[in-house]
Amino acid sequence: MIEAITFDFWDTLAIDDSDERKRAELGLPSKSDARLQLFADKVCADHPSISPAQATAAYHAANDRFRHAWHEENRTPSVTTRIYYAYEHLGLQPGPGEYARLVREIDELAREIEAMEIRIPPDFAPGVHQTIPLLAQAYKLGVISDTIHTHGRGLRHLLDQQGLLPYFSHFIFSDEVRRAKPASAVFRHAIIGLDTNPANVVHVGDRESNDVAGPQAIGMKSILFTGIVDRGSERTRAHAICRNFADLPHIIQRLR
Repeated sequence: MIEAITFDFWDTLAIDDSDERKRAELGLPSKSDARLQLFADKVCADHPSISPAQATAAYHAANDRFRHAWHEENRTPSVTTRIYYAYEHLGLQPGPGEYARLVREIDELAREIEAMEIRIPPDFAPGVHQTIPLLAQAYKLGVISDTIHTHGRGLRHLLDQQGLLPYFSHFIFSDEVRRAKPASAVFRHAIIGLDTNPANVVHVGDRESNDVAGPQAIGMKSILFTGIVDRGSERTRAHAICRNFADLPHIIQRLR
């Protein structure tokens, strides 16, 4: 019997990069370009010996370290840590009396990057606002999401803006639990927080490795959501496929 449902955030509850169209309409660069420009401008202004090319190379090197940690070690270093990686690549180590200044410098950059998806929020999946309240009447709901540029606090804020936050009783964000999907520890945290057994929980998400194989490894059920992007549903090992959020209550009933 299904007692609880957990949801991925990006490309399940919210449409990843749907804010890019809004940014373009405002005459703003893409998020990736804006992040790089913020970093390069700040570093070159505060450290005149650093060239824009050097700053760009350091930024990309830091992102490479992040991706290795995410994909190979199942953890997502924070934006602040990524900036430290870039500073380390540039050889920018604080000298005597400089530590506090460097920390402020990095924190300012991190806050600017983390705020992008909050200032210009993404669109949410069609049917979410009708379906989530309906499901909350019968099941405990949770969110399990990796955090890449927007931390768990920011994702809670986005849910709150949409009036959806009160329907969820538990949240697992990779920056807060220090592990990322598909690590089993992530899903075990959710099971403990929702106070139920793995067999009584179904996870809904858009990625086979993270949202199907991950929860199934500890005995949870899984639903592959393809309503925003289909990442290979013809090969999925999910217990069910959902192509429209409005269909989710009936799909879950059939799993019971």
